[in-house]
Amino acid sequence: MNIPKDLKYTPEHEWVRDNGDGTVTIGITDFAQGELGDIVFVELEPEGEEFDKDDVFGTVEAVKTVSELYAPLSGEIAEINEELEDDPELVNNDPYGDGWMVKFTVSDKSELESLLTADKYEEIVG
Repeated sequence: MNIPKDLKYTPEHEWVRDNGDGTVTIGITDFAQGELGDIVFVELEPEGEEFDKDDVFGTVEAVKTVSELYAPLSGEIAEINEELEDDPELVNNDPYGDGWMVKFTVSDKSELESLLTADKYEEIVG
């Protein structure tokens, strides 16, 4: 299982990359995509939508289940990964790269401190 050390994580299996410009990139972890199985559809809220921490910003549909995506931080969707519309299996093939979900403009940078380190996330998923 791949858990990159340079990312932050949530107990709900999202990862967060601080882009250093007031935005973060968000996706689901390798563990999450493995548990879901073959992903067939990703539905994301549109650019410009604002969210509080823990609000649902989209869903991931796999062959056997649908899972909600929770905002790990407060902010606004600055960009969605439009590639996922035609190629949702990118999430399975490259969850930390081409399979990213959204980019958020962060409202409160201090919320980054509440996220899990890679080591803490690894303790959760074993």
